[in-house]
Amino acid sequence: MKFTFDNYKNIDKSSHLIFNEENTFKVFHFNNLSEETQFFKHDLSHNYIQLYFETNQNSKIAFNMEHCSINLNFGDSSMVYFKDDTMKILFNLAPKSDLIGILISIEFFHSLFTIEGNSLINFSNFKTGKPIIEPKKISNSVNLILNQLTTKQLNQSLRPVYLKGKIYELLSYYFSNASENETENCPYIASEETISKIKNAKEIIIEEMNNPPSLDELAKKVGLNIKKLKTDFKEFYGVPVFTFLLNYKMELAKKLLLEQQLNVNEVALNLGYSNSSHFIAAFKRKFGITPKQFAKS
Repeated sequence: MKFTFDNYKNIDKSSHLIFNEENTFKVFHFNNLSEETQFFKHDLSHNYIQLYFETNQNSKIAFNMEHCSINLNFGDSSMVYFKDDTMKILFNLAPKSDLIGILISIEFFHSLFTIEGNSLINFSNFKTGKPIIEPKKISNSVNLILNQLTTKQLNQSLRPVYLKGKIYELLSYYFSNASENETENCPYIASEETISKIKNAKEIIIEEMNNPPSLDELAKKVGLNIKKLKTDFKEFYGVPVFTFLLNYKMELAKKLLLEQQLNVNEVALNLGYSNSSHFIAAFKRKFGITPKQFAKS
């Protein structure tokens, strides 16, 4: 059967494209909050180094055709390079997947990593035009930056500066050739065991968002004391526990309003609000408009 792109939605101007600066880089964030696989595509008209990070479930990224693809499971990343100036990138996102993509212009990439003729990485394949696909496990350092990149709440005027700074920070860790002893190199990052508990706390409050546990109950469930839970959760995700949950619920509300076209009362019920007016007030505080106004716009 002949392959078509009909299943894939175009994302060139969608909310998934969270940063786009000409001649430097683009940043995509896909967070599939639904129970169904989602399909998106993006058309490239320039040569890019592509970095992908899967931080929750699994995803598949294909290049021009579905069979030319990479598969990322939880904790996987990959650097991808093709010599093609034009290309269709196809995103196949499993339920609950959380994928971040960074596309760096090849010229800008060279300017970042080449100093006085000495490059930090081997550019031989770039010169010959050979495809490059290099998988790598996401380190604790990179994982922390990815979480800050997607969860930090800033006003619109500061957001581009913050995102750009975080991308530079992420690239410096991603392409570091040194063996990474993260407790020595990055003392602000918790141990692997603590990070696992912090992630577990996030999953618990999302799963139980309609009736979330108290901080005391949550700390006991994940095996941390309250002080460490509060401190490390904020360090890892950029915001306190219940601010994170509120932000998550408001982003989910936007998706329910737009993608599933639920009405305000239905969305409020899905998010655990006993009174829709409380949901409307929370949404307006967060986004400056009511859910109804947002759906119309």
